[in-house]
Amino acid sequence: DKPLALVGKGVTFDSGGINIKPSNGLTDMHQDMSGGASVIHAMSAIARLKLPINILGFVPAVENMPSGSSYRPGDILKSYSGKTIEVLNTDAEGRIILADAISYAKTKNPALIFDVATLTGAALAALGQRASALFTKNDKLTNFLSTTAEKSGDYAWPMPLWDEYEEEIKGTFGDVANLGKTPYGGAITGAMFLWQFAKPNLWA
Repeated sequence: DKPLALVGKGVTFDSGGINIKPSNGLTDMHQDMSGGASVIHAMSAIARLKLPINILGFVPAVENMPSGSSYRPGDILKSYSGKTIEVLNTDAEGRIILADAISYAKTKNPALIFDVATLTGAALAALGQRASALFTKNDKLTNFLSTTAEKSGDYAWPMPLWDEYEEEIKGTFGDVANLGKTPYGGAITGAMFLWQFAKPNLWA
């Protein structure tokens, strides 16, 4: 069978980079690799249980710190896919590394790309700490993942990913921008950014 691709954000520490975070939020930023840790542990559990699943794990791992070689607001990055990314804020780094990991996962012809990430605090603002934000363009997959999440007690709530939101992440100088054009709906624009690299694959 075609493989299932698990992609997990692995930012081992996120200071925000040049757009440095406020000091009261920094002490938890070693947890920004939770998506990557989830993928590693899922792969480990599947291997230990000897489950007959064709599955691939991808963990882009970085540290986001200010330094003389840091990327800067205004930089234009060429992604693995060939699309260019306009950096509007260096603290929106997770989606940039996930874009490359998702693009690389696509080369393995997966049946589904499933990415897990502490992508943005905007998801917490929308849903609090009791549920994860769930994004996909496929209704059947939305229903399956929502039901499975509820059964496991690790809730996930579907959020919109309408085509109209694509306008929010179009770049001025690059193909896409790593931040939305308004301060609203940050979780949605983060997901819409990732969709630009996942499409047309089945993705959540």
